[in-house]
Order: sequence, then structure tokens, then C-alpha cells
Amino acid sequence: MARPKLWKLNPMDFTKMTPARNEKIAAAPANKLPEADSYHPNKIANALHPKVQYLKVAKIVDEDDFTKSFYLEADAEKGTESLAWFNAGQYISIRLKIGDMSLSRPYSLASSPREALEKGYYMLTIRRVDDGLASRYIQDNWQVGTKVTASEPLGVFTYEPLRDAKNIVCVSGGGGVTPFRSIAKAIADGDEDANMILLYGSDSIKEALFNDEFEELARTCPNFKYVNVISGEPVEGKEHGFITADLIRKYAPEGDYSIFICGPAAMYNFVDKEIATLGLRKKFIRHEMFGEYFNPAKEADYPAEVAPEFKLTVRMAGKEYTLTAPANQSLLRTMENGGVAAPAHCRSGECGWCHSRLVSGEVYTPKSADGRREADLIYGYIHPCCAFPLSDVVIDVPPVVE
Repeated sequence: MARPKLWKLNPMDFTKMTPARNEKIAAAPANKLPEADSYHPNKIANALHPKVQYLKVAKIVDEDDFTKSFYLEADAEKGTESLAWFNAGQYISIRLKIGDMSLSRPYSLASSPREALEKGYYMLTIRRVDDGLASRYIQDNWQVGTKVTASEPLGVFTYEPLRDAKNIVCVSGGGGVTPFRSIAKAIADGDEDANMILLYGSDSIKEALFNDEFEELARTCPNFKYVNVISGEPVEGKEHGFITADLIRKYAPEGDYSIFICGPAAMYNFVDKEIATLGLRKKFIRHEMFGEYFNPAKEADYPAEVAPEFKLTVRMAGKEYTLTAPANQSLLRTMENGGVAAPAHCRSGECGWCHSRLVSGEVYTPKSADGRREADLIYGYIHPCCAFPLSDVVIDVPPVVE
């Protein structure tokens, strides 16, 4: 029997099926459907991508005078039975309550995926920053047993064989080495099929985090090479100075290689200029997030005359908040300082978690931190983490998932 041509079917004929459908529904037993989370695919999805993870501090290790590693395990009493799986190089966002402020901070997972799966912990290595509100609070207040609320693992600073070369040169400085510990351990565990060369810049060997561990990995893992680059007093057997294009050429393999970069902003500014001379394809240059953006007035396209502060009206889940917004402070910071729990993870304009509608007013977003899609620009959406007021502003913000 020949099938009817689709374009000859009358769509209105399908409406004749409605009475029959209604009869079938009415005759069906009134049994309650299973909860959506009870279906096996949904269980897997929730385990891999939980809306929130409840954790607790299991162990604290002093790495140096300024840096501590916090080992976090699942808090079954709060409802998290196991840690969400992650790719080496990802981060989690920690939600903090400091006085009247409700804020979040992203921290790279220094642990490997296998350590999370087999040993049951995430490791966050946090270096104390003098003007770092979150780092100071965590180091001064977190103890063994402290309850921690975190996001699922996030971020794209990961090795992807479809995009990256098999040989990766990792350039790091200071506390920016934490995701590289995760990637190096994953390679040593056999969970990532890549060859890694880590160029780690520090002022002295004493300030190089995980130095002994990296040296041991270099001795035992043929796919991992470790190079100290000391900018302070020269050390025999170590490179001296800064990570330059010539130094990268010295250790990079022949043929294609990717460069992964993570470190302080000053290092990005220097190293990016050096890397530009290497002639690498754009897809082979990978940056971790630059961190939170400050001081928009330094940008060449920032308006010449801007009032010191404006009024910010925040609409969130049927509630409205009115705050004073300094011109040199992101809208996200203004909300947090005003006690409004705003959604945020990366704080760098990349993840889009704080994606909000600009109802009225004008904001400035620096080009270097503008990770919005083209549709966001067309339909008036902003990322408050890197948006600065140029007038009184009204924004519609999604609520925080708790």
C-alpha cells in the first residue's frame, strides 16, 4: 500500500483524534506516575550534574605559610551521597555567607577524578590573598567538619583530544598550578591520553606548590615533564627568569602542541605576548578564566565622565531590592555586598550562570570579559559579574538554586 504524500495530509484531520485520546485517558487507571528523578537516566544525570552539592571538610593540610589544601567529602546527612564526577581541570563554585553578604567563589579542583571516585574527596588548594575576602574567610574559619555548599563541577579548561594536540605545554604561576595537578595526576592514572610539560614559574622553590609531588610524578610517569622557572635567586638545575617564547620553544616537542595557561593576571599579560610569536593555531591556545574583573576605568573605551554611583534595582523571583551601585564595582559585587544572594559561578563572564535581563539603564562590559552570546546582545541580557553601571539600572535576575 502506497503511503500518502506528507504534503497532501490535512493537518486539521489530526484534531479528530482528540475525542478518542480523551476517552483513552479517562478510561486509564488513576495511578500516580513515578517521580521524574526515579527514572534511571535521570538518576545518572542528577549524579553527574547535581544542582547543588553538600560537602564537609574532612582534612586540612598546610602547604606553606599562605596556602592550605582543604579535602572535602560528600555530606550524606545533607543529602549528597557521593561526589559528582568531573574532568581534570574543572572547578567548583563555593557559596559563602560572610556577615550579611551572600557570595560565591570558584576554586579549581586540585584533586584528580580518580581521587574523587576512589578516595571520595575533592581537594581545593587556596592561597591567602591580602585583599581576598573569600580566601581570608575560608582560611580563618573552615575547620574539619565545616559544612560547605558547592556547585557541580564546571568549566572547560580540560584536555579534549578532538580539539587539543596530544602534546600539551602547561604554563603556570603561583596558585594557578592547581588545575595542572589534577591534569597531571589524571595523565599518570591513565585517565587522560596526553603528554604534558609543566612550566611552573615561582619566586623560589619554597613558593612552588606541590613541588615534591610534581618531581616524583616526573620520575615515575613517562608522559609528564616538570620544569621549575625561578624568578628570584637562581637555583642550580632550574630555569631562571620568566616563561618566555624561547623557553617554551626549548621544551616544546616537535610538531603540533597545545598551550594551557593558568596563573595571575600579570603572568597572562606577559605570557600572551610571548605566545603570540610562536605562530600556534588559535585552537591550540587555552586559557583558564582570568579571575574576577576589576577597575573598568583602565579600559580605553570606558566613558570619560561617569558619576561615582547609581541606583541598582534588582528583581528576583517576585521580590525587588534597591541598592547603591558604585560605578567601579560590578553589579554582582553590589548585590552580594547588599545581602542579595545572586547566582554566579565563574565570576569572569564565561559560564553565564549570572545571565540576567537588563530591564532599563546602561552598563559597561569590558571586551576582554564579555562572554555573552550574540543573542544576549540582541535581546538585552548581561552578565552582572562583569557589568558596571553607567546610569541607574534595573535588572531581572534568576534566583540562586539552594
